Amino acid sequence: MGMKKLNVGLIGYGFMGRAHSNAYLKVNRFFDLGYQPVLKAACARKADKIQAFADNWGWESVETDWRRLIERKDIDVIDIGSPNDTHREIAIAAAEAGKMVLCEKPLAMNAVEGREMTEAVEKAGVANMVWFNYRRVPAISLAKQLIDEGRIGRVFHYRAKYLQDWTISPDLPQGGAGLWRLDIDVAGSGVTGDLLAHSIDTAIWLIGGVDKVSAMTETFIKERPLQDDPSKRKPVGIDDACAFLARFKNGALATFESTRYARGRKNQNTFEVNGERGSIYFDLEDAHQLQYYNHSDDSHVHGWRTILVTDSDHPYMKHWWVPGCVIGYEHTFINALADFLKGLETGEPARPNFRDALETQCVCDAVLHSARTGAWESIA
Repeated sequence: MGMKKLNVGLIGYGFMGRAHSNAYLKVNRFFDLGYQPVLKAACARKADKIQAFADNWGWESVETDWRRLIERKDIDVIDIGSPNDTHREIAIAAAEAGKMVLCEKPLAMNAVEGREMTEAVEKAGVANMVWFNYRRVPAISLAKQLIDEGRIGRVFHYRAKYLQDWTISPDLPQGGAGLWRLDIDVAGSGVTGDLLAHSIDTAIWLIGGVDKVSAMTETFIKERPLQDDPSKRKPVGIDDACAFLARFKNGALATFESTRYARGRKNQNTFEVNGERGSIYFDLEDAHQLQYYNHSDDSHVHGWRTILVTDSDHPYMKHWWVPGCVIGYEHTFINALADFLKGLETGEPARPNFRDALETQCVCDAVLHSARTGAWESIA
């Protein structure tokens, strides 16, 4: 029997729009699946921009109103790749219309919105997933496997960093296309929602839920010009940097740090897990490698080993190339989409779903509240 067609309506044409479009085009060429995505319609407010995007990626049609896209009977899935302030309204409307919903991270502007979105998709009974794509980095999935196999034993420490350097210039404007992440009214937060949301999701997936946090944030540049009108300036409301302590529900201790002011760090996303029997370290800038220390090795060969995560028995890699050939950032979205489609086929939904992403959103909210009050915050 042939594959079942799944008509996709994509909202947004930026960085994530490109990543998602590529995934829809490639997934069936590398994964044996019962569903085939169809690039049915792409949507954005600017007709010329979305038409050029659709022409380039092969979308069959365009819309300039997301409400019209959701109303279409030929759309099965709504994929939200637009800025954070649009997620809630679109997701709830899509769920109420019976559409499956995929959403970029963070889930929402805050946990209140995220809870409404989660309740909407659960009430409607529609398939849903949030694109926390780093779960689908084979080396991170391998770390999850090693932890679940008990190879590092009881976890004592988790240590995460997510560092970039692209907002240091005081002349960089805020708002508008490409720079909406610097506008508090559109983004909801700064590095906490944009970068640390990834780190938190990964941590929860690897070792379990967070119990409480104590945080500090800083906004280094207090005012920026507006991209759409450089003659005007607006106070900066986002967090440029955030660091927090955390205690997990299993008793493990953690530190998290993120900034866009780490000169020379372009996209350094790292974590280290220290356990009773061993340790694991990962760096996204060496995404094909996982560092592993096994204390049960004979003492004369103790030391960190580097695992090249390209063999067919490593997560996802049997779908790609021969051992020794690495995959890249874009492949994580293809892997995520493959899991979503396989979940539709098997009845075992892919994760993280909206409920999982809401847990991360609650941690983000607690981090920001702790930074304002200076007190430890328990996770709601």
